[in-house]
Amino acid sequence: MTLIDTDDHLSSAVADIANAIGGNKLRTGTAIADLNPGEDPDNLGTFAVVSPTSTADVAAIVRICGRYKIPIVAHGGRTGLAGGGISNRHELVVSLQNMRQIEEINPIEGVAVVQAGATLQSLQAAALGHGLEPGIDLASRGSATIGGMISTNAGGMMAFRNGVMRHRVLGVEAVLPDGRVYSDMTRVIKNAAGYDLKHLFIGAEGTLGIVTRAVLRLEPVPTGTASAIFGLPTIDAALELVRLARATGSLRAAEVMWSRYFRYASGHYGWNPSGYNGVSPLHLIVSLTGANEAGVQGAMIGLYETALQTHGETTAVLASSVGQEAEIWRLREDTGLIYRQYPGAPSYDISVPLGHIDPYLRRAMSAIARIDDGPDPFIFGHLADGNLHIVLDRPGVWLTEERREAVESILYQGLGSVGGSFSAEHGVGSKRRESVGLYCSSDAGGSGGTMRG
Repeated sequence: MTLIDTDDHLSSAVADIANAIGGNKLRTGTAIADLNPGEDPDNLGTFAVVSPTSTADVAAIVRICGRYKIPIVAHGGRTGLAGGGISNRHELVVSLQNMRQIEEINPIEGVAVVQAGATLQSLQAAALGHGLEPGIDLASRGSATIGGMISTNAGGMMAFRNGVMRHRVLGVEAVLPDGRVYSDMTRVIKNAAGYDLKHLFIGAEGTLGIVTRAVLRLEPVPTGTASAIFGLPTIDAALELVRLARATGSLRAAEVMWSRYFRYASGHYGWNPSGYNGVSPLHLIVSLTGANEAGVQGAMIGLYETALQTHGETTAVLASSVGQEAEIWRLREDTGLIYRQYPGAPSYDISVPLGHIDPYLRRAMSAIARIDDGPDPFIFGHLADGNLHIVLDRPGVWLTEERREAVESILYQGLGSVGGSFSAEHGVGSKRRESVGLYCSSDAGGSGGTMRG
């Protein structure tokens, strides 16, 4: 597409959009500065931000931009870490912030019908009133939007149990690049009526269309829960504990923190309970659910006793109150602590098969330490599905092009060959586009697979 980038050209497009959907839905010039750019200041490099209120609005915007050959960048909560929301002065930002209605929660069907701009937290609150939950949870629940989560195929801490976003979506409505509306608001799980085209939009990050509405599966809220943090000597000990927890059939989450990150977070919050070994190499938060509180508390104690028999140096804190549980989870979820000290810290989001985690990290961390002044990364993640987050203890400006290539080569090389992925749940965005070509098969797009014939 040949871009026409003149002030008159852009002004004419803005005028046409205003006439089509209303000028009160547009921001230009200094009015854009009033918006929060989110994780990246370049998210609002645009000449205009338009905030539609309906699928019809989005369709009109897309048709107008098609006539003027203006690229579109769709925005949700602007908290993505892969640069998917970055825009420049010849691109229009379409923000779904005003399409946040939760249209229906149906407790009989166990489904929710929502607009794409609704946050995960708002859906969780609405579903909770019916004893239900979305079956997916993220630390950024207060800002992550349903449309953004669909577009990046978000995962979160319950992916091993309930699947990623692809497994939660029953139906979608999306505006195609030519302004037509694709509508498949299916509300049932069983649907074998040919090609299931909605899956093309899940994980496509807006490249095939802008998701505007969705139907999502809901799950019953557990009646009994228990959370504990374990200090463990090795990754093998942590994986064995996860295996035992999964065998109970009640594992809800297994979040791991390597020592560097745990010491950083616990030191910031002054979390140092008596009897807990804060210098253990690994720290694993386990959450169990069940029919009643006493049962899951007993199961958690059983896990600790079993772990202690195998690894006598294991220590643990079992949350005895909602407040204590929140303190434990805050250690894992407030990863913003890193970015406040190291603005724009280079972060990586990978999936590693569980049996390969230990050798992968030994190799990768040894090589990372040999780059220039030797970063000492923060490592944490979702252990039950092998999703690791690796954040360098350096500000973003440290990452020159040469260093970026070196770091990505170390972290991504060989992941595909063992069945892993260089992008687990944050998406490709603008920061990982080159990695698709380097670390995925050209025959299989972003899947990492190969085709033989």
